Amino acid sequence: MRVILDGMGGDHAPAEIVKGAVEAAAEMNHEIYIVGKEDAIRGELNKYQYNEEQIKVVHAGEVITNEDSPVKAIKRKKDSSIVKGLTMLKEGQGDLFVSAGNTGAQVVGGRMILGRINGIDRPALASVYPSLAGGKAGLLVDAGASAESKPHNLLEYGTMGSIYMEKVLGRENPKVGLVNLGVEEGKGTSVTKEAYRQLSQAPINFIGNVEARELPTGVCDVIVCDGFVGNVILKLTEGLAWNILKLIKKKFLDGVKAKIGAIFLKSKLGELKEEFDYSEYGGAPILGVDGAMIKMHGSSNAKAVKNTILKGIPYAENNVVAVIKTAIADLEEIIAGEE
Repeated sequence: MRVILDGMGGDHAPAEIVKGAVEAAAEMNHEIYIVGKEDAIRGELNKYQYNEEQIKVVHAGEVITNEDSPVKAIKRKKDSSIVKGLTMLKEGQGDLFVSAGNTGAQVVGGRMILGRINGIDRPALASVYPSLAGGKAGLLVDAGASAESKPHNLLEYGTMGSIYMEKVLGRENPKVGLVNLGVEEGKGTSVTKEAYRQLSQAPINFIGNVEARELPTGVCDVIVCDGFVGNVILKLTEGLAWNILKLIKKKFLDGVKAKIGAIFLKSKLGELKEEFDYSEYGGAPILGVDGAMIKMHGSSNAKAVKNTILKGIPYAENNVVAVIKTAIADLEEIIAGEE
């Protein structure tokens, strides 16, 4: 299998991207094509010992930055690492595309270059959501690709998320929940009420509405919501988690007794930190486009790059895109009742 890696995307590119690629290659037999400015990438590769037959460099002279307009960048920067990488994926020169670059450009690039899966109206960003229930992380769909969604979009998110959770993350018969104001069936807006009806008829393990306060407890495996709500949930959780950890650290450094206690609890505090560390989980797949692509956090370090590559392999190996195509085609009858 061939992984196409954007060597210029992210806050720490290309240094951390290259280091992560080298570390991932040491733990697998698959090939990695690093796309980007060849001189810069080879300069980083020269710092390490690696199998030159396993890691190869594909030159791309342009870079899409976070300040670039996604649509304009995809149309105008044809020699960028994102455009070139996605084109390679479309032309069958690779099986999985991974990038820490401009999120909007990746979503737009996925739609324009790879194309949407037939029947998918809006692709979705699916982000791993940490859980306090024994480390069983969930999958949040949509995490920010589309701010607004129609009922059938939410149905598609639930279906695609369920497939990804089962085929890639190994969760058998995953529970799918719809984020709402309350757990009762009649709660919410006209959109969520209709989405509830459609999800109830889909061949997935839909458990009904879930409230945001239940999400950290692992109430469901796949969390369904529009991109606006999903992005707020994700960033609020991330900010709250890190601020609580900072507060705990501050309390444990307040006085001699507290410091002594911190020594005994150091390993447990480390475990707690790992529960909310994005670098442990890998990246977020962009579901609904006709190709396997994963978006990494913009500040991804080498550890995050390595984990994203290793944990993303089943996305391509299990032919998840083809499975989603078949599942979405079967949803037409359910969507037909939407007004």
